[in-house]
Amino acid sequence: MPYQWLLFDADGTLFDYQAGEEMALLKAFEAAGIPFLPEHGEIYAEVNAALWHLFEKGQVTLKDLRVTRFSQLFDRLAIKTDAQQFSTTYLHFLGQATDLIPGALETLQKLSGHLRMVIITNGISEVQRSRLSLSPINVYFEDIFISEEIGVSKPAIAYFEAVFAGIGNPPRESVLVIGDSLTSDMRGALNYGLDTCWFNPHGIQRPEDMKISYEIKQLEQLLSILQN
Repeated sequence: MPYQWLLFDADGTLFDYQAGEEMALLKAFEAAGIPFLPEHGEIYAEVNAALWHLFEKGQVTLKDLRVTRFSQLFDRLAIKTDAQQFSTTYLHFLGQATDLIPGALETLQKLSGHLRMVIITNGISEVQRSRLSLSPINVYFEDIFISEEIGVSKPAIAYFEAVFAGIGNPPRESVLVIGDSLTSDMRGALNYGLDTCWFNPHGIQRPEDMKISYEIKQLEQLLSILQN
């Protein structure tokens, strides 16, 4: 059966999260009156990635993650500031970051009208809805499924069950998941019995234990996969 539904991850697949993160972090530091140094961004990226990994495992809540990443950052930098307030400011600016991965808009334009598309994301609700509403890709998606609103996150089977209920429970063989994360997108989709397309722009070696259906380095390559 040819694919009828495409389930796209958001950050790192459609949105250039790194660019948005850097912009939001810089503006939040400026708003707090704290000089920003390059190593601040490096430390934040390390702390943030570790906490998101724990979140995927269910070992930290999204509510805690929002603030803990900044309290840990400022502890390491020996900076005294209100992590809660800083988080609020940061999320405001992140919600305005609409930088797209190269080829995202063009690929969606060509797929539009041929396949039904939704976004599946573990991102923070207020940020994701804001970014999508401000982005030109908004018109190509029927819905966005956000883990914070569902109450469970990728890669949990319950997350994909909620998504499938939301799109009318189509045959699993008619659905393709596209994402950059091996741990949340690919692992979650495989556990649910879905075909997968791994967006791997950096050429990371594929794990031998993951039977990924397709692998692409550029989003435009998805078009040839779907045409075949």
